[in-house]
Amino acid sequence: MIDPNTTAASSRAAPAPSLSGAPPVLAIFPIECLNSDERWRRFADGLSSDITIDLARYAGLPVIAFHTMKSLGSKPADFAADGKALGVTYFVSGRLRADDQRIRLTIELADAGSGVSLWRERYDRPAEDIFALQDSLTESIINVFAGSYGTLATVGRNAVRRKPPASLRAYDFYLLGVEQHTTFSPAGNVEAIRLFSRALELDPTFANCWAELAYAYSVEACNGFGDDVLTSIENWRMAAENALRLDPTDSCAHACLGNVKACLGDLEGAERAHLRALEYGSNHAGILSLLAGSKALVVGDPAEAIPLIERAMRLNPLAPPWYFGMQGRILFVAGRHGQAIAALRRSSPESPDVLMFLALSHAAMGETREAAHAAARLRAEFPGFSVERFIAGYPVTNWDALLAIRRAAELAKLP
Repeated sequence: MIDPNTTAASSRAAPAPSLSGAPPVLAIFPIECLNSDERWRRFADGLSSDITIDLARYAGLPVIAFHTMKSLGSKPADFAADGKALGVTYFVSGRLRADDQRIRLTIELADAGSGVSLWRERYDRPAEDIFALQDSLTESIINVFAGSYGTLATVGRNAVRRKPPASLRAYDFYLLGVEQHTTFSPAGNVEAIRLFSRALELDPTFANCWAELAYAYSVEACNGFGDDVLTSIENWRMAAENALRLDPTDSCAHACLGNVKACLGDLEGAERAHLRALEYGSNHAGILSLLAGSKALVVGDPAEAIPLIERAMRLNPLAPPWYFGMQGRILFVAGRHGQAIAALRRSSPESPDVLMFLALSHAAMGETREAAHAAARLRAEFPGFSVERFIAGYPVTNWDALLAIRRAAELAKLP
């Protein structure tokens, strides 16, 4: 969902720099203000500082401190020399032009070695409440850059694919694992677990990778991709706890830990973990999507799930398919079955839970033919999947959600 107040004109060009064994390092130059008004200069500095701090947190990448970058001006004097001196892989720069009616901002990502532009986006917003505008722009920029479908991940994966296999290192395996994981297919999830495990063999202290591994095991548990749901749940728990030992502020790990605690019957612990996930990931679109699903199906107030998923989609105009799968199950639980179907059709077609919720939604609307078609695909393509396996492995512990799923499953004749 694209913010109607935002005009985004993106251009992507040229190859990304090859990555070393470690994650890339970012340097964010202070946004250049093209106005002489001191108010807008302060706005540009505040926006630059916020982006620097939040990008380091949400992208999980090293970012050069803002006070260091402020001393260098608004753009590199010499890309190769500045990049080498700072030890960075990518530069981010921007230009701001504003008046009392509108603000226009251009943000660009460039290769620190060559100066080649890798990505550019333009924002055009009404200038109303300046502080709300600053927060809104920061959130939008961070969520476009960060996450498994964000600009940085896409640029990084393109670089990794050009590497010979012998040169891959921990961060490269991690990037490839995230790409496989977000297909939500059986083969993709198996490959994601293999790639994350390989990354962790090389770097056992890679907290983000432990969190993604936990998430992959959660997908294995609820979709019946593994041979034994209890083993999947135990691997899920272990990976989430390892992530939090290394980084107690990892919002993805807290979200994963919350759901696995519910699997193990600790609903109070699950709710506490979800609250921590929201505390550390309150502006992270991916975390908000995960938590929206948890509120609808696991613990908390299902009425809060729809605003959460809608906010996630506003924050990330590049919303990946799995956001729509999450939105579909939330709308199903809310009884908005037609809207659920529309969302699910934009999700991952290789994911059994998407087919399940399609069958459930059609059945709940009395569309028996469509429900039977989705149910037949589910049985043929995912013979190891069952509604009860999903309920146990997601887990579905919110009573209203549980009743809605089981009643619709009877209508759809799902096992």
